[in-house]
Amino acid sequence: MILAAGLGTRLKPETNHKPKGLINVFGKPMISLLIDRLTGYGYTTIVVNVHHHADMLIHYLNKRHADINLLISDERTQLLDTGGALKKAKDMLSGDAPVLVHNVDVLTDIDLHDLNKK
Repeated sequence: MILAAGLGTRLKPETNHKPKGLINVFGKPMISLLIDRLTGYGYTTIVVNVHHHADMLIHYLNKRHADINLLISDERTQLLDTGGALKKAKDMLSGDAPVLVHNVDVLTDIDLHDLNKK
């Protein structure tokens, strides 16, 4: 699950008119960098929560990432923070597989395969 609903206050003024996930880093929106990374690790379903400029982010995701199974957890009426976001999206996250929760504005080079090692 990608947490992308936040207001992006630390990224102002860039987030005054767009969601933080659409802020460009290395010439690409942060959410695309993350989705490309996750699909490169074999993730096939990704849940994204939305709130701030939700329509803009949903439009971008449907246009740019139509080839993967993206599920939207809509928080437009109320921003739920991390715990609330997970609770709202629980039906989209059901099953036996582990769930990775990743903030859209965290850039890392951690090897995600290491998360499955015991």
